[in-house]
Amino acid sequence: MTPRARPRWQQTVARRMLPRLGAAALASFTAADTWSADAPAPDHVSITWMSVTNVYLELGPSRILANGYVTRIPKDEFYGGGGGYAFTRHPHSPDRAAVARVLRALGGPQSITLLLTGHSHWDHSLDTATWSELTGARVLGAKTTCYEAIAQGLPEARCTAVYGGEKIGLGPGTTLRVVRWNHSGDSTQNPEQHNPVELCSVPHVDAASGGLRLGVAEDFPNGGGNRAYLFAVDGPRGRFSWFLQDSASAVDLHVPIILDRKDYGAPLENLKTAMHDAGLDHVDLWIGTGGTAVARLLVPVLRPKAYMPVHWDDFFAPFERGVTRPYSDPELQAFLAAAGVQLIVPQQIMDKWRLDPDGIVPEPNDAVKSTLGFSGPAREAR
Repeated sequence: MTPRARPRWQQTVARRMLPRLGAAALASFTAADTWSADAPAPDHVSITWMSVTNVYLELGPSRILANGYVTRIPKDEFYGGGGGYAFTRHPHSPDRAAVARVLRALGGPQSITLLLTGHSHWDHSLDTATWSELTGARVLGAKTTCYEAIAQGLPEARCTAVYGGEKIGLGPGTTLRVVRWNHSGDSTQNPEQHNPVELCSVPHVDAASGGLRLGVAEDFPNGGGNRAYLFAVDGPRGRFSWFLQDSASAVDLHVPIILDRKDYGAPLENLKTAMHDAGLDHVDLWIGTGGTAVARLLVPVLRPKAYMPVHWDDFFAPFERGVTRPYSDPELQAFLAAAGVQLIVPQQIMDKWRLDPDGIVPEPNDAVKSTLGFSGPAREAR
């Protein structure tokens, strides 16, 4: 099979303006509609790992879902490029029934108030529009994520593009900072995955199926690299914070991201700037990926008390099967132990923890797990 004539992200098309968080807009883009005027700052956040890089945050009255990829696409649907994911053999649509099933387990439409995406590859943003459609939640992410969501029928005003450097109030004492970031790989081995690429317009859905082409050189490029998120909460018992990133490459974390002749800064420097702006000299939790090479660069900056790995599981295995193999990275585990960083490892989808100024501890999540059929740690794929 030969690749399609020309990936849409390479086409020259008229640009479409999307909602963007300028300085004047920051005050209005908050979760204030979920918080009462006299609500106290939260004293903790509950964190649920929902497979891949899907992270669910319960923070005061806010319910934030990062990524939320529940649909599963067979691996043999992808081909081409350095990583094997450049093109797809057929168009695909989100598995709406699967998303709705997980949403019911979480508590229904009111259980999601804000959606975040780190980047715009299919295993991060394919289901974003469906989550928003079912809940009414607004979306923050790359311009590409917004274009993908609009193609799937999401109202344009529901998705706001972020570019790095935004500082967003989520409620009393609670601030989210957007950090412009990079994607895994490098420009020689898998440029179609790694290099920063944004869609230029809303992609066209397939006339017959209504689906999109999910290849990273088709309708789902990374969205100009990546977006990472730094959360800081000044709660009644003290400050706590966490950093969330869903991909990274040690190769050029120190190199500025240049897109359309605009310099978005080097990821490491962007993180240092966000940490300084937040008045943080450490974070209580780092949720991320990238292995030892990335950890050697980030640990001196973040100085995390704990680390939770994501994107280590099989994102082609059906969601309902649960974790099919346990986490294992001996080199990273040894590095973190030597650095005094606590390793927090999910054993099963929907594992949950509580983070507060005293640290991170497991929280029961039996009702949600039972509803979805998850019990116990990883089991081998059948």
